[in-house]
Amino acid sequence: MTSSSGAAAPFTDSDPPSLHQVVRELERLFPPQLAQSWDQVGLVTGDLDQPVSLVHFAVDPTLAVVREAVDAGADLLVTHHPLLLRGIHSVATTHAKGATVTALVVADLALYVAHTNADSAQVGVNTALAAACGLEQTEPLSICEGSVLGLVGDLRESISLADFARRLASRLPVAPGGIRVSGTSHAPVTRIALLGGAGDALFEEVRRIDADVYVTSDLRHHPALEAREEAGTGTPYLIDAGHWATEWLWLRRAADDLRGALRDADASVDTHVSTLCTDPWTFVVGAQAEGDSS
Repeated sequence: MTSSSGAAAPFTDSDPPSLHQVVRELERLFPPQLAQSWDQVGLVTGDLDQPVSLVHFAVDPTLAVVREAVDAGADLLVTHHPLLLRGIHSVATTHAKGATVTALVVADLALYVAHTNADSAQVGVNTALAAACGLEQTEPLSICEGSVLGLVGDLRESISLADFARRLASRLPVAPGGIRVSGTSHAPVTRIALLGGAGDALFEEVRRIDADVYVTSDLRHHPALEAREEAGTGTPYLIDAGHWATEWLWLRRAADDLRGALRDADASVDTHVSTLCTDPWTFVVGAQAEGDSS
């Protein structure tokens, strides 16, 4: 087994912690009360008394990810996105969610979800994205239901929009859709607003704090077009860096933090971070090259 850093994890003679102990540390790291009211976070499957030796981290609880975790010998799968966000009336294997729930239960694989509570945590999804953007100091972009939504901060020095986008791309996992940019490639940028995952509901906040660039994902045509129309040829410029890619960055830090928290509690687990790309897109055709406006 290997740790999330890829190095061989130390083996101990102590008994592995229970799922209850692991969940307790996860909830200290990512308090459930930080989650938005519409969200569904916490333990989805599993027996709190079962031992946990290996924790598998992934963005999405897809059937392929569950199979990957089972093949790795994991006892617990921690995902960012919920499996059962909206109500279902059957867990029969005739549909994807039913097949996933069945696979989890049959394999005795527990599933735990940290979603908007991980977004808003002091060290979470958005702080990982901020680090990839090159931000050392940040402040909240917005507050909703008492929790932080997104972050904003300044680069050490101004760089061009194109250079910033290329640098960010080098720090994100590769995904089929790449990075989409709207703005003047040579324009200098310093102030960066960001929100991991879907973020076109926060354009007003981005304008309010005078950001040069807004880094997020899932930007829909009409809200993005209207935002750029409002800006004219100026800021904020937009970077759609992909939903899976912007949130995957958090996994490695979450795995490290969980191991550290359990170690402080005199317990030990091994962790593994999935590199399986669960972006729903598989390839692009005919994309316009950078600088080609023809």
